[in-house]
Amino acid sequence: MGNKFYLRLSVLKLLATAKEFRLSSVGCASTGNLASATAAHAAKAGLPCYVFMPFDVERNKILQATQYGAEVVLVKGTYDDVNRLAHISCDLYDVGIVNVNLRPYYVEGSKTMAFEIAEQLGWRVPEHIIVPMASGALLCALYKGLKELEELGIVEGSARISGAQPQGCSPIVDAFKKGLDHVIPVERPTTLVKNLAIGMPGDGTFALKTVRQSGGVCEAVSDREALEAVRLLARTEGIFAEPGGAITVAVLKRLLDDGKVDSSEEVVCCVTGAGFKALESIPQEIQTKLISPKADMLSSVFVR
Repeated sequence: MGNKFYLRLSVLKLLATAKEFRLSSVGCASTGNLASATAAHAAKAGLPCYVFMPFDVERNKILQATQYGAEVVLVKGTYDDVNRLAHISCDLYDVGIVNVNLRPYYVEGSKTMAFEIAEQLGWRVPEHIIVPMASGALLCALYKGLKELEELGIVEGSARISGAQPQGCSPIVDAFKKGLDHVIPVERPTTLVKNLAIGMPGDGTFALKTVRQSGGVCEAVSDREALEAVRLLARTEGIFAEPGGAITVAVLKRLLDDGKVDSSEEVVCCVTGAGFKALESIPQEIQTKLISPKADMLSSVFVR
């Protein structure tokens, strides 16, 4: 329904939980991707849905949420402004905001990515996992999932967990590199990787602690590097990812170049979103060839 890791929220029947709490409606604060997942499940549950997003979010993400019948509210500000309004909504109205007052259930759903990684590797853990960071919640949840598998005796050991952010909005990376225990807020993000443009990440402090506990690192790359990774994934793996998903591949390349990852190391890059959801962020460099419907024109198509 959403081509995004946020659909893992359905694992814990988040919207059913909202009904248990007798909430009259649900919603979310979103940079675009959580919006479609929340709207889809709200439609199936028969609950009104209110989606708050920054005004400059990609149009495709707005379109998808509206198709599910959600009321989309665009806010003239950053994601942090959006998030503040979502918090106020919880206090003033009978609404369950999935990443605010229903957040514990939301995060628990995300940790299933750790289970899937272990399962696909034959119930073992890779040496290193690189995760995109916006709020930092996914990184923390993934590590939690791995530790639970280890405690249950399903896997042995854990993995280094590293976080990836765009240079135009890298509050967690900046704090990591400066040796701080708290994030440095970014008031005005300047990146086209819009789904990671959260200047005040709610789980940033926990993400810092998690990365350090696991022996990982935090790294930021430019928008250009993220876009190059989009093309690299598409042309080598057949995966069309949005910049916010492909950024983990860009960070892996940077870590390899800097000697922070060995070429023999088994690394899993979490590519968390499909490219069609962020077409506005990807350069429209379309190269085609136009020919007449004649057989002799095929010689200009096929290279011998």
